[in-house]
Parts: sequence; structure tokens; C-alpha cells
Amino acid sequence: MTFEQEWAGHKQAAAGASSPQMRLNQVPADQGGSTTPGWPGVLATAPPEKTKAANTIQNVLEPGTTKAADAADEPTKNAVKAFNGWATATGLTKAHTHWDDQVKRLMGRLASEKTNLRGASNMLSGTDQLTGQSFRPLQSKVEGV
Repeated sequence: MTFEQEWAGHKQAAAGASSPQMRLNQVPADQGGSTTPGWPGVLATAPPEKTKAANTIQNVLEPGTTKAADAADEPTKNAVKAFNGWATATGLTKAHTHWDDQVKRLMGRLASEKTNLRGASNMLSGTDQLTGQSFRPLQSKVEGV
């Protein structure tokens, strides 16, 4: 079979097929309007858990990270003094500078996560309250009718 014959066969098969159709998928009624399978259609948040996580960052992780970072300072300074004049002293100094930079980045990340956890909790509950207040005029009309 030549290419032209094969191509003609494909064209004929395509012409005989029904016209293309579009089908829109729908969310099943039991999903509550969610477009994510297995997820309910409501936003759930847990402010107490967010507060607990933020407190853990503040009271455990941040102080522990600072303590671990400070623990390396004195031994490194002593080692740099001991290797004064050697390339090892320069290498230790560079490594310690890099260590301090990484600690600062980690502390910044921990502070950011702590702030975000506290902010998300406040933002979501504040949004819920504002939404509820916006429905109060409608609620009073329905109850008054």
C-alpha cells in the first residue's frame, strides 16, 4: 500500500465519523460544589493548631536554633587561632561565615512561617466574620417577612 492510498483511507474514515462533540464535565452533587475529588466544598481551618505551631516555632525552634548556632562560635574561633597562618584558618573562617549566613536565613524563614501561621488564622476568622455580617441585612429581611 502506498502512502497516498493509506492517506486516502484515513481521510475517508475521518469523513465517515460523526462530527466532534463537546462534553462539559460536572461536579457530582454529593461533592458540595468542590472541584477537587475527595474534598468537601467548604474551607476548613484550625486556628488553635495554627497558634500551637506558631508558639512551637517561637518557644522551641527559634531558641534551639540560636543556641545551636552560638555553640559553634567559640570552638570555631579557637580553631582559627590555632591554625593562624595556615590555609585551614582561612577555610574555617569562610565556612563559619557561610554557617552564620545559613543560620540567619533559617531564622528568617522560621519568623516568616510563625507570622504567616498567626496571620492566616486571624485573616480567615476575620473573613468569616465579615461574610457573616454582610448576610445580616438579608437575614433580617427574611425573618421579618
